[in-house]
Amino acid sequence: MNIRKMKVMLLALSASLILPMSSLSAAGEPAELDADTVEYDMSSGLVSATGDVLMKQGTARVSGGHATYNSKTQEAMVEGNVIALRDDTRITCAKVLTDGQGHMLATGGVQGSQGDKSFSGEQVDYYPNQNKYILISSGGTITSPDGTFTADRMEGWLGDAHYIGTGNAHVVSPARNLEAGGDRADYYGQDQGRVILTGNAWAVQDNNSMKSNHLTIYLAQDGSAKVK
Repeated sequence: MNIRKMKVMLLALSASLILPMSSLSAAGEPAELDADTVEYDMSSGLVSATGDVLMKQGTARVSGGHATYNSKTQEAMVEGNVIALRDDTRITCAKVLTDGQGHMLATGGVQGSQGDKSFSGEQVDYYPNQNKYILISSGGTITSPDGTFTADRMEGWLGDAHYIGTGNAHVVSPARNLEAGGDRADYYGQDQGRVILTGNAWAVQDNNSMKSNHLTIYLAQDGSAKVK
């Protein structure tokens, strides 16, 4: 393989792993790959980088102990103390997989943040080009300046501050002196914020408590809450 083609393969590896952290417009930005060892199998189309792997493209950075990229399937992987950065987004985990189509699967003690919001779980699916959609299917936590939201299954759109928790949903907002829960919680953090609780729903604020099968809590900007 000539040097030019090998360089193209390495840039493709960098772009495939970094693009899920960015918008599609980042595809035109130069990409770089640094590692102790790089191997390429022409028959399988597999590029493998090992040892202090660092990939850069624009403002995005992905580092880890080992990385692979398949030029035929555009699937990529990084594992070993992974740190992925892009602008105000940061994800750390044990392993990251991407299909090259704007989908990142992070596993193993996932910790993520985007601006003033953070999320955690053992496994997180992240779709940055779909309004920063995340899915924490095996239970996790989403935290914002307003409070902490946990459930057995979490999903949300970080761009809209809209989160849905199913199974043992629990919301704690120290700023509003509010705690609430239910079988399902639908949280809207923007504009006239509200939390919709269904199934064994309950809420406590200022030593006042209520229970119902369906509770809607409207979150006022002054830190108060109105329950319907």
